[in-house]
Order: sequence, then structure tokens, then C-alpha cells
Amino acid sequence: MNVFDIIGPIMIGPSSSHTAGAVRLGRVAAALLGEAARTAQIELSGSFAETYRGHGTDKALVAGIMGMDSDDERIRRSLDIAREKGLEPVFTETEIPGAHPNTARITLTGGSGKRVVIEGASVGGGNILVTGVNGMAVSFTGQYNTVLVLHQDRPGAIAAVTQFMAGSGLNIGSFRLSRSHRGGEALMTIEVDGAVSDGLMDSLRALAPVQQAILIRAM
Repeated sequence: MNVFDIIGPIMIGPSSSHTAGAVRLGRVAAALLGEAARTAQIELSGSFAETYRGHGTDKALVAGIMGMDSDDERIRRSLDIAREKGLEPVFTETEIPGAHPNTARITLTGGSGKRVVIEGASVGGGNILVTGVNGMAVSFTGQYNTVLVLHQDRPGAIAAVTQFMAGSGLNIGSFRLSRSHRGGEALMTIEVDGAVSDGLMDSLRALAPVQQAILIRAM
């Protein structure tokens, strides 16, 4: 059991689900974008949609998108800080069928035109579960170093990546594959034990089957 399951995270209130978890969802979206966001469209479902203003979920999500931690005093001013930086987030209340009550779908666009969409939920105690990246199903919590590998669905791709990780001394804690269709674009979600260096990620990106590889560091 993680210590956060017992005492919760160090955070700016009022609610770990609506603030600390929301910050972490924003941080994951920012990490996947890999550059400063220029636009942010945030869809809120369930309890998030009903209470986000009163519980500060809007401020927490935007704080995470700007790279703040859950205990950052600036969270209370994050919307103003975002506007000062030229980021004007747009919030939409919606209903995502079958989603956890505290679910957000975040669409970020960077200055280069790069765009990323994540869907995830704040599941209690500041913990999160990310369930979608760019329309493909994933499942990771952000509690472990997580490597996302985008590749073409073809024989040998999974073996190339997992054998490389084994040879680099990384132990895979969990693995999930999502694909749009057979032979199309596919995404590996790999949670690993231990540290992942920038050099290892560069070598992973150089593998023939890999189109893109992103590291979400444990938070």
C-alpha cells in the first residue's frame, strides 16, 4: 500500500480528489505535450462538472498543466497566472458515458501545433487513473515511471521494446497494448520499476519499430 493511500498527499485544499488528483491529471497532460500549452480545452464529467468551481478543480487542472505540484501555493492564482502567460483555458461541462464521477478530458495544443488529448479520473486520496491518450485506451496511475511507446502494429515490435528494456536492466511492472486496428497505429503503456534515464529514452526512440516514446515520471 502506498503511504498516500493512508494519509493522502501534501496539497492545497479543499479536496484531494478535486485538487491534488486534478493537479496530477494536468501534469500528465503537460508531460505528454512536451512543450508549453498555448490552448487548453477541458471537458469535465460527473462530480467534476457539478462542483469544479467551488472545489477549485479548474484552478488545480490548470496549475498542473503549467507544471505546478499539488502543494504549490500558486494553485489558488493559477487561472490568473495562465492568462498572464497567454493561456486561456476553456471549460465544458459534459457527460462521458461509463466514466468515473471525477473525470476530465484535456486537450492541449502547443506553440508548434502539437496536440494531445488525455482522459483520466481522480480516484481518491490524490490518486489518478489515466484511461485514454489520443483516443487510444491506456491504464496507468502516475505512481510509477511510465513509458508510452507509439509504434506501428507489426510482428516483432513488442519483443523489440521489451527485450531492449530487459537488456537495460528495467523491470516491467505492468504492460498494456492498445491499437486502433490490426496493422495500424498502436500504443504500449509500460510501468517500470526504478529510474529511467534520458539516455535510455533516446536509445528506445532509436529502435526501428518506435515512432514516439514518452516518459511520464512518477509523481
